Amino acid sequence: MIRASVMLGRTHLASRILPGLGLCVAVTGAAYALQGAEQLLLGRVWLEALVLAILVGTIVRSLWTPHEGWFPGISFAAKVLLELAVMLLGASVSAATIVAAGPWLLLAIAGTVAVAIASSFGIGRLFGLNTRLALLVACGNSICGNSAIAAVAPVIGADGDDVAASIGFTAVLGVLVVLGLPLLGMALHLDALQYGALAGLTVYAVPQVIAAAAPIGPVAVQMGTLVKLVRVLMLGPVCLLLSLVAPSLRDEADELPPHVTAGDRPAPGRLPLHRLVPWFILGFLALVGLRSLDLVPHAALLPISEAATILTVISMAALGLGVDIRSVAGAGGRVTAAVILSLVTLGGISLALIHALHIA
Repeated sequence: MIRASVMLGRTHLASRILPGLGLCVAVTGAAYALQGAEQLLLGRVWLEALVLAILVGTIVRSLWTPHEGWFPGISFAAKVLLELAVMLLGASVSAATIVAAGPWLLLAIAGTVAVAIASSFGIGRLFGLNTRLALLVACGNSICGNSAIAAVAPVIGADGDDVAASIGFTAVLGVLVVLGLPLLGMALHLDALQYGALAGLTVYAVPQVIAAAAPIGPVAVQMGTLVKLVRVLMLGPVCLLLSLVAPSLRDEADELPPHVTAGDRPAPGRLPLHRLVPWFILGFLALVGLRSLDLVPHAALLPISEAATILTVISMAALGLGVDIRSVAGAGGRVTAAVILSLVTLGGISLALIHALHIA
């Protein structure tokens, strides 16, 4: 009886996920078809399938609003497949690569995140954002986009409107950064290592870093992934620090939106330990360790890499399908200006770090 119930539950879950997941796979197929057409007609690939999947997904979402039945599968592809792809990337990175980066780079990345959070928070307050929204924008821009926002929100007791506004911006701006950053890198004449570091320091999510770095080559992808993962690991310490100062935010009723009272606002709280370091980061580090100990069969490295690439493209299709440009348009000019200026500031800090460390 229990086994039958479990089977029914799994069948129901699969039936909810399959429509949206199938749509993401279809968008992925279109992206690979366009990449093949580029190769055939132009003699080379100008836009990788990773980027094309975002573009096609965004176009589809702009022309058609999916029924809510599509979203479980889209969310599954954007989150679970994305995290699985990141974990598999660990098999392509050796601990020697991390050691070669040197302690100064790792410390500089941590310092950049700290400076970026402080400056972004200051910009948000300057533009009149309430403390919680300014913190969400600062952590989202400076660490890892939606994941940071989702992790920080319960710690500081942010309400749903603030979370929705922050996530809406990271969805749209994340796509714009992925598409525009390669052009900026070429305009600034950055080499692969420098550009990879820039992508890792500025792009929101790990798969987006891969998408932004892919046009420059595998060296940029490896450097970008390494730098980005160090940024992601900053989420734990930041959440821990915010949990210590969260009680001081409890009495800011004067900053609440008109429709929210102090009693309605979620109380700040401590984030569960298991959410301080995401499971896929632990999986990534475990695979890095296995690769470094030569415990990953060499014959498996290429299939693992190809699987990670395909899963990443599917997740990028889901990202595009999840972009609702109208949500950003409705967020207001002050929020728009604060988020964009914060992102530009992060880019400036990152370029200063790259040149200060003479990354090349």
